[in-house]
Amino acid sequence: MYQKPPRWRSPSATTGPLQCAMSSLLITCRAGFESECAQELTEYFAARDQAGFARLRADSGYLVFAAADDSELALPAADTLIFPRQVLPIAEHFTALDPKDRISPLLDWLQRHINRLHDVWVEAPDSPEGEALNAFCRSFESALVARLKRDRWLAETASTRLQLFFPIGTEAFLCLVDRRQATPHRQGILRLRFPSAAPSRSTLKLEEGLLVLLTDKEREAWLQPGMSAVDIGAAPGGWTFQLVQRSLRVSAVDNGPMAANLLDSGLVTHYREDGFRFVPKKALDWLVCDMVEQPIRVAKLVASWLNDGRCKRALFNLKLPMKKRWQETQLCLDIMRKQTGRELDLRAKQLYHDREEITVYAGPASG
Repeated sequence: MYQKPPRWRSPSATTGPLQCAMSSLLITCRAGFESECAQELTEYFAARDQAGFARLRADSGYLVFAAADDSELALPAADTLIFPRQVLPIAEHFTALDPKDRISPLLDWLQRHINRLHDVWVEAPDSPEGEALNAFCRSFESALVARLKRDRWLAETASTRLQLFFPIGTEAFLCLVDRRQATPHRQGILRLRFPSAAPSRSTLKLEEGLLVLLTDKEREAWLQPGMSAVDIGAAPGGWTFQLVQRSLRVSAVDNGPMAANLLDSGLVTHYREDGFRFVPKKALDWLVCDMVEQPIRVAKLVASWLNDGRCKRALFNLKLPMKKRWQETQLCLDIMRKQTGRELDLRAKQLYHDREEITVYAGPASG
């Protein structure tokens, strides 16, 4: 059966840009961080004089955020938020779908509201429950695409992507997004392959952080061969590995041992010192840090390096506490802004390869 849909404006042309105004949004996230997403979105919209509320279930990997007065919600880009992976406008919510015929209700709705689509994604939450639905989603997507191709619904010139989200097999959220502005990664997840030469899987956190938090042009300009970096809390070298792969010279600071292949590269100098007391002989281009430490202590350390000019830019992880994770995130970022004494370009994201943590980039506001 159908639930009452939010207000909808049909596309102005069959292949033109999507024009929609939604009163509810589907948010996907890491399972267990639904509450942090809700708090972040509540504050995001409150800052824009909009009130809303979240409907969520713990550990589900998603939530629905709705306008309090059924007004339009401006669609925020997921990359401007920390905890959400995707922010999708809900055009329709289907419940109690017949397992023998889920396609017909979807096609009936599409025929009444839109004429052309570019492509179709069918997804489930990134959660244990959602994992059990992945095979179904692939099969259903294949069948739906075949039907839409047969009926000539798909067009390369169309800008609209149909995203169907199945929390369970008989319930679906139908979302229509502009594919040019939406995430290029299914489930909002950038999946990376673990390099066999890396000494630990933590290497994927830095690789993802560099790919997600920096643009192509920024990586090209700021990660040039021969540049210098310090990796605080480096052992055994997962993050140092990423820097060496880019031919940066690395000061690896840790009392623990470093992987031999990194030391043999000729690009790594190992300092067996306390990372909180280490002082470089000259200013460096980068500071990276993935220490298991109190997040406030790490934030203050990085801020002091930036404030003293010991590094130009930093990329680091903040290990969040079990409770009040959103409040701790705000506190740490506020400390960064205040302690540096100048305007910072701060970008933060909970990445796929993160767990109970977020990854932060900090650099000069001017770039």
